[in-house]
Amino acid sequence: MALSKEIARQVREMHFGSNWTGSSLKDQLKDLDWKEATTSLDSLNSIAELIFHSNYYLDKTLYALQHGKLEAHDKFSFDLPLINSEKEWQDLLSKVWSEAKEFAAQIESIPDEKLWDIMIEEKYGTYYRNFLGIIEHFHYHLGQIAIIRKLLKNK
Repeated sequence: MALSKEIARQVREMHFGSNWTGSSLKDQLKDLDWKEATTSLDSLNSIAELIFHSNYYLDKTLYALQHGKLEAHDKFSFDLPLINSEKEWQDLLSKVWSEAKEFAAQIESIPDEKLWDIMIEEKYGTYYRNFLGIIEHFHYHLGQIAIIRKLLKNK
């Protein structure tokens, strides 16, 4: 299997299931309503904030793949618009699912030899480094989401 196809598979599985860890975003969000998703416990971020934050980097990298420039700033990565209804929560999730599919398809179309090229600018490193970083970052926050979900159930 080509490495780009393997990376794309991992992106799909971390969102939709069947990955090695046995935990995906879709699994963690099953039956979670907008009120639970936006609840902050103590000083923890809400699940909605973590999803927005994790997807921020995927979204900006997808844009970079499509347009050849990276326009991401860490200071904006937690700027989740207010969610005041189930529809707004579902709209956020629809965006996340759609961008995950599109991102995976973009990665899959990249020839393996290009994975070792610099993505946009030297300071960002290779395409491979960026894709792997997004997967690692996502799994880190997926673990937080799982814990917060358990805390919400026990509350």
